[in-house]
Amino acid sequence: MPLYPHRQFLDFEKPIKDIYEQIDDTNKLAEKNPKIDYTATLEQLEAAVLEKRKEITEHLTPWQRVQLSRHPDRPYTLKYIEKMCTNFVELHGDRNFKDDKAMVGGFAQIDGETVMMIGQQKGSNTKARQLRNFGMANPEGYRKALRLMKLAEKFNKPIVCLIDTPGAYPGLEAEERGQGEAIARNIYEMIRLKVPVLIVIIGEGASGGALGIGVGDRVLMMENTWYTVISPESCSSILWRSWDKKETAAEQLRLTAKDMKGFGLVDEIVHEPVGGAHWDYTAAADILKSYITRTLKEIEKKEPTQRINDRIEKYGKMGFWEEEEAVSGK
Repeated sequence: MPLYPHRQFLDFEKPIKDIYEQIDDTNKLAEKNPKIDYTATLEQLEAAVLEKRKEITEHLTPWQRVQLSRHPDRPYTLKYIEKMCTNFVELHGDRNFKDDKAMVGGFAQIDGETVMMIGQQKGSNTKARQLRNFGMANPEGYRKALRLMKLAEKFNKPIVCLIDTPGAYPGLEAEERGQGEAIARNIYEMIRLKVPVLIVIIGEGASGGALGIGVGDRVLMMENTWYTVISPESCSSILWRSWDKKETAAEQLRLTAKDMKGFGLVDEIVHEPVGGAHWDYTAAADILKSYITRTLKEIEKKEPTQRINDRIEKYGKMGFWEEEEAVSGK
């Protein structure tokens, strides 16, 4: 059996795969020749894996970070909840239409403190992806999220939203049930929540699908994620009538965590294990948990009225613009 039966490799991760194949071959030799000690060789190869992961991570292009955010082995919302939280009780339904499997949420405990965890959930295999609609929520998903936020506010519990979606579901039936209104309502209501609200982008943060649960006191963004109004592929198809320019689009959209922090759209970048979160779920969750607990403590010090006013000011200042002075006589 190879050492990586569960792991898939992206094109730029091929050098890492090559080293793993060498490790696999060395282990087979060790089994055939038990009298020969291959320990030193295996240790050197394992060190080479870490070094290569570090080397690749340090020179990623924006498009490669987009690919990492979509990595099939990358942990999703429920995996982070499993690793970070205890006593998670998932709550279902929007009390209006149905339960949207693309949006999950419920009360959980982080280091003994009860919080409301909400996030988009993708599937880990074909059947699960279809069940979860590839992480694209319908209006009932956003209405479920809002119901849970109001429930958290009622019991004075902080809210943590984990964003990972290629966008809200664009189907005709979603529009018929009020997709735009549901997202707009969430944005409006999240600004006015009295309890602490922490947003974390753990994967893809696309368009209104992300904004529907993306308004809070603080916005954190994991290192290998992206956050923008449109995906690179869709941007390329609109501007160049082809997906072939997706890498150029990713570069021009300035969608990486570093870019977003520079624009003031996110407050902090959450570092990931060397090579990305998909290499070590436990380490990735531990790192994220430390950021969440520290940030919640900072937010909780404020009075509810102050939190709301700060939120309004925070989002009101976003963006860049220039004002021209009126010319007299015109």
